[in-house]
Amino acid sequence: PYVAAAYGYIDAVIEPKETRNFILHALEVSSLKVEIVPTKKHGVPPF
Repeated sequence: PYVAAAYGYIDAVIEPKETRNFILHALEVSSLKVEIVPTKKHGVPPF
């Protein structure tokens, strides 16, 4: 995995003992994410 990280193919190498904490942190961050969906500018035109 370190060669892949050196080439930039992956973002990070996680040690096996850190996997649980890494996943918990990722879930916490993603649960707080709020996605803003813009309103539609144009409706569907009739045919």
